[in-house]
Amino acid sequence: MTTTVRIPAGWPATEDQARAVQDELRGRVVLDEPGPPPGTGRVTGVDVAYDDERDVVVAAAVVLDASTLDVVAEATAVGQVPFPYVPGLLAFREIPAVLAALEALPCAPGLVVCDGYGLAHPRRFGLASHLGVLTGLPTIGVAKNPFTFTYEEPGAPRGSASPLLAGEEEVGRALRTQAGVKPVFVSVGHRVTLDTACAHTLRLAQRFRQPETTRHADALCRRALKATAA
Repeated sequence: MTTTVRIPAGWPATEDQARAVQDELRGRVVLDEPGPPPGTGRVTGVDVAYDDERDVVVAAAVVLDASTLDVVAEATAVGQVPFPYVPGLLAFREIPAVLAALEALPCAPGLVVCDGYGLAHPRRFGLASHLGVLTGLPTIGVAKNPFTFTYEEPGAPRGSASPLLAGEEEVGRALRTQAGVKPVFVSVGHRVTLDTACAHTLRLAQRFRQPETTRHADALCRRALKATAA
């Protein structure tokens, strides 16, 4: 089932408005909860895909059983892109569609895994943090690249990790999910510690570099975007 997204009333239209929202919401991020134990309950991947020519964004949410990694439920949402492309403000392009996809799920999502960043963000408020504050759900970000941050290459074995740094501040971790394969970059979103976020990521990435949550959500939103074009 695909939900049609309406841009929320009062959604930021300018960079200054968006940054003001980030400043207001950032103080609500909860960093002192451990988060759900890996392998328990449900875990949900969210991702988006764009058709720039038609100014369309599609979001997908795929719920997995955290123990078996079997797909439990899925939902998609499609709408107009609600904000221009501005580095550091990508959440304002994606949040309405992602929220609509999550709301369309027939079950509670549990931990939400974003294909992107949480605290590993220039303003310490990436998509995972933004989504967590708006929904109250525990969230983490697992990104494919280190964005603007630095890290030392973690050891080659699976499970090796090194700090992802903004100067001397640890904003996340470079985590080796498969031996000898490029690391992913894990950061806390909301209501989860970094240790727990890394443990979830390893459990979700048993065969491939990317977590199964991200792989399923990426594939679903691409299929849904193709369907909108048809």
